[in-house]
Amino acid sequence: MKKVLLLRFGELYLKGKNRNIFERKLCDNIRKSLQDEQFKFENTFGRYIISGYDEERENVIIDKLKKVFGLHSLSQAVELDASEEVITREIAKINIEPKTFRVNVKRADKNFPVSSMPFAARLGEVILQNNKCQVDLYNPQVEINVDIRMNKKAYIYYNRIDCQGGLPLGTAGRALLLLSGGIDSPVAGYLMAKRGLEVDALHFHSYPYTNEQAKDKVVELARRLTGYVGKIRLHVVSFTRIQEEIHKNCVPEYMITIMRRIMMRIAERICVRDNLGAIVTGESLGQVASQTMQSMQVTGSVVENTPVFRPCIAMDKQDIMDIAQKIDTYETSILPYEDCCTVFLPKYPVIKPTIEKAKREESHLDIEGFIEKAIEAEEVIEL
Repeated sequence: MKKVLLLRFGELYLKGKNRNIFERKLCDNIRKSLQDEQFKFENTFGRYIISGYDEERENVIIDKLKKVFGLHSLSQAVELDASEEVITREIAKINIEPKTFRVNVKRADKNFPVSSMPFAARLGEVILQNNKCQVDLYNPQVEINVDIRMNKKAYIYYNRIDCQGGLPLGTAGRALLLLSGGIDSPVAGYLMAKRGLEVDALHFHSYPYTNEQAKDKVVELARRLTGYVGKIRLHVVSFTRIQEEIHKNCVPEYMITIMRRIMMRIAERICVRDNLGAIVTGESLGQVASQTMQSMQVTGSVVENTPVFRPCIAMDKQDIMDIAQKIDTYETSILPYEDCCTVFLPKYPVIKPTIEKAKREESHLDIEGFIEKAIEAEEVIEL
């Protein structure tokens, strides 16, 4: 008998003939997440087994595994030979007085001589003989799980720890996340990573109107995201000159619209240059003036060949905040350092812009020159 961690995946079961591709990537990601730990890894027909680790590091290892996309849940278990005698002997040691209980048996190995329900009943009788407790099949205080696998081993466990679910990181390509200093965009990056998408990030900085602390805040947000999305290349692009020219040459109500249209153009140029397959934003429908349906149509219309993903589009602000707290970006996001979007914010931004009006305002600007100079001066930070 030895202590192990029993890992389960969920959605990968639906992948049919492509399942092996997703499983290989998931196994690679598990090993990568534990690269600083001592452990043994086994893939056994729908379960992964982590063993041979330092038990004093168990909680640290579990925390790392909980961040691996594609894993549905894990359990702390004991591994023993899959024989009736050995399993029954181990179950007889259980002391659960005076609680109610239920025994669940999963028999992946159909060569095991006793089917699941009769064996569960038999093990329940053993527990009743050795404890002053009661069976409750519907709402037990303790669940005892016996998982009999194809590797001729059985795993006994009580707990089930939820993991991230989703798809293995790296199975959906790589995209560019527009990362502001706010709450929404880190959540958007996390949600797309949960669908297997790796991300680089793009931040627009307006020094000296915003200070270095605002930039440091975004770097910290990106660093916190790396625990979920892996390595990030953070592109920092100065937007100061562009905002000044928009402020001088465009009507105030269209300033945010024009600014975001230029940001999207810059983002697409970087995507094309770096072979990134999509742009990801933290937009949520109706949250602010620049996130109305008309505003998103106008700002998105300048992106010609790159899809724009908006994973927060239908989410309530509280839902977004809850995820931000879960992934530990919330406290950093609310630090009081302004990003470039707030520096030149007009009093009454247009909420129903039109493409025709936006183009007329842009005719006063050297947009192509702005884009070339901005990208030429970009700073890239590897995280």
